[in-house]
Amino acid sequence: MYKLIITESYQKRAKKFFAKHQEILKQYEKVLKILCLNPQHPSLRLHKLSGRLAGLSSISINISYRLIVHFVINDDQIIPIDIGSHDEVY
Repeated sequence: MYKLIITESYQKRAKKFFAKHQEILKQYEKVLKILCLNPQHPSLRLHKLSGRLAGLSSISINISYRLIVHFVINDDQIIPIDIGSHDEVY
């Protein structure tokens, strides 16, 4: 099982995001649970990013919104970096 590490900067981004998008909060919470149990679960559509986001991965919350994460594999940690629409996070 992976441990979710929430940074202060991510907390601010998520708070701002959910102020506008409360309707997907339950989906987000479900995605986080699945992510901690099995980051390779097909429903997450996890994929590595390239370019300026190289070293990070993207997870789909739904068809419109993404969660950008950093995996610290040695310590079994997942650190959310950003949340938003495809255009906002890429």
